[in-house]
Formats: sequence, C-alpha cells, structure tokens
Amino acid sequence: MIGIIDYGMGNLYSVSKALERLNVPYIVEHEQQALRQADGFILPGVGSFKDAMHILTETKLHSFIREQVAEGKPLLGICLGMQLLFEESEENGLTSGLQLLPGRVVRFSGVTKEGERYKVPHMGWNELVFHQPSPLFDDVGRGHVYFVHSYYVQTSDPTVVLASAQYDVTVPAIVGRDNIFGMQFHPEKSGELGMRLLQNYARIVERKKS
Repeated sequence: MIGIIDYGMGNLYSVSKALERLNVPYIVEHEQQALRQADGFILPGVGSFKDAMHILTETKLHSFIREQVAEGKPLLGICLGMQLLFEESEENGLTSGLQLLPGRVVRFSGVTKEGERYKVPHMGWNELVFHQPSPLFDDVGRGHVYFVHSYYVQTSDPTVVLASAQYDVTVPAIVGRDNIFGMQFHPEKSGELGMRLLQNYARIVERKKS
C-alpha cells in the first residue's frame, strides 16, 4: 500500500485517482501512525517551498519522512514534492529542504544567454531524455510529460539525475538514488507515459515489501 502524504499542499485528488486507475491500494493521510502502515510513500506538492517545509517541520512530518526512508521504504516526490527532497531552495529566501538528495532549487531566469525572454513558469509538454538506468523505466519509451513549475533543481551530482528535459536550461525531470525518487513533472497528468512511471513506482514499493 502507498501512503500519499497529506500536508495541505498537494494535488491529492489527481494522484489518488491515478493510483485508482492502476488498481494500486493507497491511503491519503497526515497522521504518522496511519502512514506507518504504508509500504512506500508519495509526497505531492503545489505551491511554495518555504511554506511546505514550514508545515512539514511544524507537523514533524519532515522527521517522519526521513525516518521512513532510512528504514528502506520507497519515497516518490512529485513537482514541489520532488524539490523538497533536496538540500535547499532559494524560493522566498533560502530554506532548507529534506536534504535527502544533493542540490539547490533555483528559479528560471526567464532570459536566455542571448538575451531573449522566455515564459516563467515553465508550463507544457517536454520530451524526457534518459541518463541512468532505473526500475522506474521498465517498458518505458521516449515521450513527453507535462510540467508546471517556476523553479528547478541544480545539482553537482549527475548520478542522481535519471532523466532530464530542456527548457532553456537542462532541467532534472526524474531524480533518484536508492529508494528515493522524484519527478518534476506531473506523471498523473502525463498520459500513458506518466501512468507507466507511476505503475513502475508502485511495483518498486511492492517488491520492497516482499
């Protein structure tokens, strides 16, 4: 069973409906005791990094998430949830994240090296380019996924970038290390490719349980 972590800033409906379509058992919960019954987790997120970390810290869910990951349970962060996996973000002032992966979250500049302006937020479909093997990619071919974000991850460790997309700069689109995964885009809104990635994550959780 997957625990969708409800901390008041996630797109819970679309994620839960996607898992329903895949016949994946799940709970949507904010109480730690109930979440402990889950075999793996999804951390969704929409909004401000600073606000999200404030809530996670106040509710002690930040400690709970780190503890569960240390015990070996898989974790998937989606959109803002992926950004929260990293060390810090510059959004609304420098804020520490969950510090599960190395890197900083920064804002798109909105200006190319040639001085041309481009739209921020990044909103639309972009093609994934795969860099590292991962069980997330079983039976997954090339394709486009749907992004909505104004900030992206910069990391000095290329091994955590499993797939990227281009939006003026190279954007880490899928990240991962050991039992930690993140998707900057919305897999639940990304058609067949996104659903396949979610299904593969559910299989990772199932295998970890056994």
